[in-house]
Amino acid sequence: MHTTIDENRVEAFVERVVDEIGAAVNVPLAVIGARLGLYAAMGNGAAVTAAELAARTGTHERYVREWLAAQAAGGYVDYDPATGAYALPPEHAAVLADETSPVYQGGMFQSAAAAIHAQDHVAERFRSGDGLGWHEHHEDLFHGTDAVFGVAYRTYLLQEWIPALEGVEAKLKAGARVADVGCGYGTATVILAEAFPFSTFVGFDYHPESIERARANAAAAGVSDRVTFEIASATSFPGTRYDLVACFDALHDLGDPAAAARQVHGALAEDGTWMIVEPQAGDSVEDNLHPLGRIRYGLSTLVCTPGSLSQPGRAALGTLAGEAALSEAIRAGGFSQVRRAAETPLNMVLEARP
Repeated sequence: MHTTIDENRVEAFVERVVDEIGAAVNVPLAVIGARLGLYAAMGNGAAVTAAELAARTGTHERYVREWLAAQAAGGYVDYDPATGAYALPPEHAAVLADETSPVYQGGMFQSAAAAIHAQDHVAERFRSGDGLGWHEHHEDLFHGTDAVFGVAYRTYLLQEWIPALEGVEAKLKAGARVADVGCGYGTATVILAEAFPFSTFVGFDYHPESIERARANAAAAGVSDRVTFEIASATSFPGTRYDLVACFDALHDLGDPAAAARQVHGALAEDGTWMIVEPQAGDSVEDNLHPLGRIRYGLSTLVCTPGSLSQPGRAALGTLAGEAALSEAIRAGGFSQVRRAAETPLNMVLEARP
């Protein structure tokens, strides 16, 4: 069979691949830039030479010079050939240098770098079908994921998500019992505790290192008197009569989401609420074929799907499970009411009631 090759299409695709490889190589460079404070040192927008930036950050000029050239080639910084100086535009600084910015993406670079670390392990799982647990990943995944989610929690949790839940904000103000299942570093738990001083909170996660970090975060925020963190899975966490149970970007990662739903159902008070925050996604592949969907399908292949396959149940919903599949798992756990309470460009918030 003779196949006609469109040379223009070949050339266009080669150009795209070259751009992609450049972007892939820049992931570790961006992590280095954040870790060593290179972006932060350029955050005021003033032009600097490689020698000046190296002096500011206590780094070696020759490495900084090459790093800056790579950043300029990628359009991250501006270069002035007349002076040999580089500048980080303020719009780029909001994305790369300011960890408090609502558009900060340093955590995404860190998560991507950690996911790449897993490539050899995941390649083996392609053949065996085994899973790769969250705890088996590079520690940058834990830090990066917390940074990524933290941006969303600080921007939307108190401002939009809690107010969208029926009667929940009033309960929290009066004094409620709250569980955060799959709490990670406890960032969302601490934000809620700071906002609602009459409520008590407990976070659960199976990952001991995350629980240790969560306890430290609670202590640093001064809320340890009302916030505790315990090692427990989503299908075995203790306690009953919670007014609110929250799962932040965790349900799709579980091996048995329906079993977790049953656990939550049994732990809620009679008029309690389960809040499930998940990635914004359509219910079919074609709904998610866009740049963000591409990132999330990639992370799902390297992190979320292997994570689920490492647990009993092996449901492997994937990062972009979609509302229909998530709701099916929630209803399988005994919940009769499931609705989309809120959404952002990156997340959907589902509210489930017994």
